[in-house]
Amino acid sequence: MLELPHWQRGLDADLGPPRPGHFRLTPDDFLVDEALDFAPEGHGEHLWLNIEKRNLTTLEVVKLLSQRCGVSPRDVGYSGMKDRIAVTRQWLSVHLPGKEAPEGLMRGLAEGGVKVLAHARHPRKLKRGVHRFNRFQLRLGGEAVAADDFETRWQALCQAGVPNYVGPQRFGPSGRNLQRAEALLARGWRKRDDRHGILLSTARSFLFNELLSDRVKQNQWHQPLDGDTLMLEGTHSVFSVDQVDDTLRARAAALDLHPTGPLWGVGRTSQQAAGEFEAALHSRYPALCEGLLHSGVKRSQRALRMCLSEPSLTRDAQGVVLSFGLPRGSFATAVVSELLTTADSGGERVGADAIH
Repeated sequence: MLELPHWQRGLDADLGPPRPGHFRLTPDDFLVDEALDFAPEGHGEHLWLNIEKRNLTTLEVVKLLSQRCGVSPRDVGYSGMKDRIAVTRQWLSVHLPGKEAPEGLMRGLAEGGVKVLAHARHPRKLKRGVHRFNRFQLRLGGEAVAADDFETRWQALCQAGVPNYVGPQRFGPSGRNLQRAEALLARGWRKRDDRHGILLSTARSFLFNELLSDRVKQNQWHQPLDGDTLMLEGTHSVFSVDQVDDTLRARAAALDLHPTGPLWGVGRTSQQAAGEFEAALHSRYPALCEGLLHSGVKRSQRALRMCLSEPSLTRDAQGVVLSFGLPRGSFATAVVSELLTTADSGGERVGADAIH
């Protein structure tokens, strides 16, 4: 049975492990704002709602909205999953063709803990992954924040980027989603057993984190290798390279592009030096890799590094407040785990829900 390991931090080699600390003692210590790069058009069959929630998951809001509007949860769209223990703002859509919003909808949502900040019509459903980035404001405290090296660690992340680990909530409490994924893939994945593909995503995320940790250990996570697939910062376009030259190394050093790792599935495998990491991963987890191939899920690529946009740090009597943006699909807890350890993660890694 697979267990979640302690994946290698990016800063440990140079600065050692961080000191103990704490974050998210209350939802107000963890603020998230989802940003789209377009606005609803003001007409159409779908009602779009910009909402603020606390102590609720995105799926709980989907259920509440579908009940209040008398539609199936399938008629409710959202771009990204957001934390429960947090104050988060995001867009959702509900399909109401030829209908006005139900009377008392805003009041009913407010009674359920959801505040509507804005609403507008749009011709199309909100699809997964269309938001541009998430903006975070996090309060951290404890010994780590008072340590002499805290701001050194923070500046290193701002200047060189952060290992782009998939957050721990993807794997469920105590890694139970991972164990369920392992069992399902061993007997053969079927959609009816994993209707939303959560267990497929869990297995692929685990393998990605393992490969990223291997490359962090060898200090090869932020510079491209021969055979790598590279991703452009900002556009997320990808291209493969047989041989790395000085120009590509300089662009990686300038955070203009990033090496990627596989989200395992059917498709072309990497070759040469990058392929050696994939071969080693397959040899460690053959059942998981082969189970994903047999499921038919298509291979895709995820950047090994993420960059903080417009980062800032301020201090007050309670500790520090960090503000930064992350691209969609990246997790704020990967940033926090480079800065402090927490008691609930065994003193090794931050173990908490994360945003994507």
